[in-house]
Amino acid sequence: MTSADTATPTRRARHARAAVAAVFLTNGALFANVVPRYPELKADLGLSNAILGTAVAAMPLGALLSGLLAGAAIRRFGSARVAAGGIVLLAAATLLIPFVPAWPALAAVLLVVGALDAIIDVAQNAHGLRVQRLYGRSIVNAFHGLWSIGAVLGGLMGSAAAGLRLPLLIHLSISAVLFSLVALAAYRFMLPGPEDAERAAEAQDLAASDGHPAAPPAPLHERARPWARSAVRMLAALGTLAICGAVVEDAGASWGAIYLTDTVGAGAAVAGLAFVALQVAMTAGRLTGDRMVDRFGQRAVVGTGGLFAAAGIGLALAVPTVGTTLAGFALAGLGVATLIPAAMHSADELPGLPRGTGLTVVSWVLRVGFLASPPLVGSIADLSSLRVGLLIVVLAGAVTAALSRVLVDRTP
Repeated sequence: MTSADTATPTRRARHARAAVAAVFLTNGALFANVVPRYPELKADLGLSNAILGTAVAAMPLGALLSGLLAGAAIRRFGSARVAAGGIVLLAAATLLIPFVPAWPALAAVLLVVGALDAIIDVAQNAHGLRVQRLYGRSIVNAFHGLWSIGAVLGGLMGSAAAGLRLPLLIHLSISAVLFSLVALAAYRFMLPGPEDAERAAEAQDLAASDGHPAAPPAPLHERARPWARSAVRMLAALGTLAICGAVVEDAGASWGAIYLTDTVGAGAAVAGLAFVALQVAMTAGRLTGDRMVDRFGQRAVVGTGGLFAAAGIGLALAVPTVGTTLAGFALAGLGVATLIPAAMHSADELPGLPRGTGLTVVSWVLRVGFLASPPLVGSIADLSSLRVGLLIVVLAGAVTAALSRVLVDRTP
């Protein structure tokens, strides 16, 4: 990108950025509308906690089964169409929930929901990275922050609908129509053309700034062969970083309330605040993270963040009080705010892989991390204590700091 392009994004770039932001927000809000209605579904279907949990577990299973198909879908249809069209399909899938007669049907619907969500997630990140190349500076962290805001918005909508005793079908119909319209409107302003269009523009700009004509790209088989082995090694490192991010994030969702209750001795009104502290700090970190990345580079921001996460959870474990626990979980959330976007960005820039493959694999590994982290920590806690189990989170922060050097440092 030229300096002028970086300083003043074009109108097309600004519209595309707003469109991707709308898709991220919508993706976060859509299924979050369903979560507050789980107690109603449990009661209506006569489910035990174990059976409801089994049905809900179909979502990450569906994500794992379909996640590796995202790259092929993007190459076939384009990231814009997959992201926006996937939102419409996801909205339609949620409309099946009010009609499920028993838990196997609920599990089947949630399997489809998880499968669609995994593909949408890769596509919206791929398109966000296209827009970032137009800007010539980091903007992808803010997209993830808007996803978090959307999740909160959807949760509030679902809670309000439940409180007003709005029938589930009416509630989810309103949600599906509203967010489908937003996604379709956003699609009109997303970037057209091939997924590599912005990369070609970058190459031409760099060549022009050097005073030399841009060399034609090598055939794909010639580009892939010398880089394949190093690309696989880099992909393994980036996947490990993604798993570390999942471990830290899941600590608040799965174990924060239990740690405050069982170890710290906090009451029920306080127990949920560890999750809130982590999520609020992480959202704030993502909304401000792009400025930090532009100033210091992804390696420094993610590496320092890994140390913050390790120190935060370490503080909560070493000094088990309500104040230190909430401060520690908040520090952990702030520390990993830019980690997953950075891993996705770096994976998408890996040479020697078919376009979209790196981003797809890292997104899939991330979901493996979210699926494996709770039983791992729980098993260690059963053998020893939750304080010992949560040392895995401290280790994840330290590994993040050590591996941050593999990241792409700055947006080209």
